[in-house]
Amino acid sequence: MTHAHHDHGHSHDHAHEHAPDHSHGGHHHGPVDTGDWRYAVGLIVNLAFVGIEFGAGVFSGSTALMADAGHNMSDVLGLAMAGGAAWLARRASGSQNTYGYGKATVLAALANALLLIFACGAIAFEAVRRLAEPAPVMSGLIMAVAAIGFVINLGTALLFMRDQHSDLNARGAYLHMMADAAVSIGVVIAGAVIMFTGWSIIDPLVSIVIVAVILLGTWGLLKDSVNLALDAAPRGTDVEAIRAAFLSLPGVSAVHDLHVWGLSTTETALTAHLCHDRADAEALLSEAQAMARWKFRIDHTTLQLEGAPLPDCPGC
Repeated sequence: MTHAHHDHGHSHDHAHEHAPDHSHGGHHHGPVDTGDWRYAVGLIVNLAFVGIEFGAGVFSGSTALMADAGHNMSDVLGLAMAGGAAWLARRASGSQNTYGYGKATVLAALANALLLIFACGAIAFEAVRRLAEPAPVMSGLIMAVAAIGFVINLGTALLFMRDQHSDLNARGAYLHMMADAAVSIGVVIAGAVIMFTGWSIIDPLVSIVIVAVILLGTWGLLKDSVNLALDAAPRGTDVEAIRAAFLSLPGVSAVHDLHVWGLSTTETALTAHLCHDRADAEALLSEAQAMARWKFRIDHTTLQLEGAPLPDCPGC
């Protein structure tokens, strides 16, 4: 799925996992081939389970189950975003929507991050209340539901195992589901400890740990999606290196009004003014565009070539 992303085992930078680095992986499809039945099956089964697990958490009085449902939900949202982003990116741009719908992927990532943080806050609040006055929980039900979650997560992970080395998206999906399976096992163990010792306080403690895991992963997603929404250069794009590369082209004396921003979570655009003293401006243009494409993987470049400084350009 989220990675030139530094893989913290299974950190949840969904926006990444699902998109950015795969646009150029040379795979035959975009961020996610939504025709891929595995994503659909994973989505439907996991979404249904999240509902059941959360309901069971409320019924059994277990914040750990609610937190595990939140953890599973974060991955369901990730899968959905990857598929939705690919579908939107393929839609034709209308006459007014000149950039198409790519930016929707950024908004989805932002909404996803905010939703998760809100859910974490609610669960943590409840867990802290439970620490103060531990309430009895139905340990048998906790174990049963978390065990079902383990089976579902493991099953979904195995769907992607075959392709995990050839397809970054499948690898991300695989790692995520394995991480979820591990968390579910943790909840099963917590249920067993409660069953044998009667220490209900273990339940809110486990939920706080799970919430911390979700927040750690969501932080990266929030930061990246806010940056993309502000039209900052996407992570991993070094603007100064791009400026230096343009300046290194023969005949280019200055580069100004250089802007680099994300059209979506997978596509990057660039505009710049290049001052030069070359007779073959056409050749310079194609050299500059080829460099942006091959060296920096930017497909949408708009370059203004200036033989003499323009009067209305303050940077010249």
